[in-house]
Amino acid sequence: MKNNKKNVVYAFIDSQNLNLGVRNLGWQLDFKKFRIYLEDKYKVEKAFLFIGFIKGNEALYRLLKNYGYELVFKPTVKYNNRETKGNVDAELVLHSVKIQYRFYNKAIIVSGDGDFYCLHAELVKENKLLKLIVPSRKSESSLLHRFREYKLYVEGIRNKVERKR
Repeated sequence: MKNNKKNVVYAFIDSQNLNLGVRNLGWQLDFKKFRIYLEDKYKVEKAFLFIGFIKGNEALYRLLKNYGYELVFKPTVKYNNRETKGNVDAELVLHSVKIQYRFYNKAIIVSGDGDFYCLHAELVKENKLLKLIVPSRKSESSLLHRFREYKLYVEGIRNKVERKR
């Protein structure tokens, strides 16, 4: 580990799961407020935002970087000439347990996706999971029930992270 005197906390964020999970609750997340919340509440030094790359969204990506996110892009594909998908699960796992693993002491995973079950289990085993932030109870995978002591629901901090019109 880089620095044993200090607790280094990194956040790994599934942007689509977070964004869609909150939108399904009927409101929008303010990504700037969310980044500030992570820093203030958990002293997150680096927040990796895993996101599908869509040409034409460069202004959004610059804005997210200005908010303090480190963007990790996944190429996207179109399904039925309508839906664009950029599944970031593999990239999030790779970064959290291989590429960035030695640089942090504690991790925050932001997603309600059950595909990350093995990641959560490994981080718990290694005493590296600080928090599992789930967008909503409605969209949470039942596989995550085992990790209830680590969970925080974004809907519970809505007043701190909601995008106001």
